Amino acid sequence: MCADTHVLDIDVERRVKLMSAASGVRVVESGAAVLAMGARERTRGAIRIAGSRPAGVLTAGLAQKLVNQMGLLPGRRVVILGSGDIGLIMARRLTLEGVEVVGVFEIQPHVTGLNRNVVQCLHDFAIPLHLSTTVVRISGRDRVEGVTVAPVDTELRPLFAESWDIACDTLMLSVGLIPENELSRQLGLALDPLTGGPVVSSAMATSQRGVFACGNVVHIHDLVDFVTQEALLAGRSAARHAGGSQPTADNIRVIPGANVASCVPHTLASDREHTLYLRVRRPFEKCLIRLGSVLERKLRYAVPSETVTVKVGPRVLHSFHGEALTIDVVPREDADPVDAADVHERHVS
Repeated sequence: MCADTHVLDIDVERRVKLMSAASGVRVVESGAAVLAMGARERTRGAIRIAGSRPAGVLTAGLAQKLVNQMGLLPGRRVVILGSGDIGLIMARRLTLEGVEVVGVFEIQPHVTGLNRNVVQCLHDFAIPLHLSTTVVRISGRDRVEGVTVAPVDTELRPLFAESWDIACDTLMLSVGLIPENELSRQLGLALDPLTGGPVVSSAMATSQRGVFACGNVVHIHDLVDFVTQEALLAGRSAARHAGGSQPTADNIRVIPGANVASCVPHTLASDREHTLYLRVRRPFEKCLIRLGSVLERKLRYAVPSETVTVKVGPRVLHSFHGEALTIDVVPREDADPVDAADVHERHVS
């Protein structure tokens, strides 16, 4: 293990260029490589909030570092934009440290973090959650003095006529993560525009021979348990490849269909069991997952903030003789029509 070492480059022959204070720059040859660079936070520049550039605008991850590692408070009166898990957790953490958290504002009609974090971090501390609402302007010159928030319509366009001002000294952003794929692009890997990460097989192999990937660099996870499962699979697959052993090639493509935002892995082999990880586009109460015509499974509910897992085995896949399976999530016939806010409230109460 090489701690305190930065990876500068990796080429198609899996030669990895490393840099460290102890060894300088050196190149390591490998029989297989696993990409596990994780993800980075989306910043203010990615969401284009109007206003000046005062101190006091920071991401939830930076706030976490300031409080937990450095013993510093980012501010005394905080507005949180976005309902990602780190932001929800920091709402509770800051409250416990004596900071006033004015509220959490989420542009979507549903939260993007786990429902349990909404309950434990917001509801239990009486921190207001405003769905379908966003920050449209930051005020202040040297330091944040306030923000302007506004509700949004169904197309997520701010309704400026209904906006209002909030006095605060800090704006904390929890507006999502982006898979860190600079090395993947340098390698010329095929990337999935839906996940922002590499296209991977059922063995977590990328489009480049001998290169595997797992975790948030492939797609953003809500639970570390799923990251661990992918890492074990990628590590074992890489070890087999380095040892000269190759599994049966995948022969079925998986295509995200109705109401499915993304699905990993992108291909399956019909001779072994797989776990599919998918995200829905909108909340559902009582729904069905359909994998082509070979599998149908009932769900009590499905929300965008939580990964849905589907296990598929050889017994199911052997009955399919095509090249591609489409995975859909559709309402059940016995489901009553509900909106996103109804589903959210029902499953966080």
